[in-house]
Amino acid sequence: MKMKSTEMIEILDENFEMSLAELCQTCAIRAETIMSMVDEGLLEPRGPVPSQWRFTGPSLRRVERVLHLQQDLRVNLPGAVLAVELLEEIERLQERLRLLENRF
Repeated sequence: MKMKSTEMIEILDENFEMSLAELCQTCAIRAETIMSMVDEGLLEPRGPVPSQWRFTGPSLRRVERVLHLQQDLRVNLPGAVLAVELLEEIERLQERLRLLENRF
């Protein structure tokens, strides 16, 4: 089951889980690529070893973002990881600002 649609990715949350094989299949990438993303700190799978790893919905969204940065902008993995972390921080700050604006 391929989930390339942004709408599908947006509805996935912390309760949604998939294995390493499912994540690889969904994103059409090799396990080594996911392992590199884990090594870079982009992903924090649940489980002690790759055969038992479980990834959440936000992990899928992070992988998709990194892949887009790498493919579209030719950003290397460490640069893409940094960019994703900064984008997520901007999103958190925007949400916080929205909540504060709604209070007043």
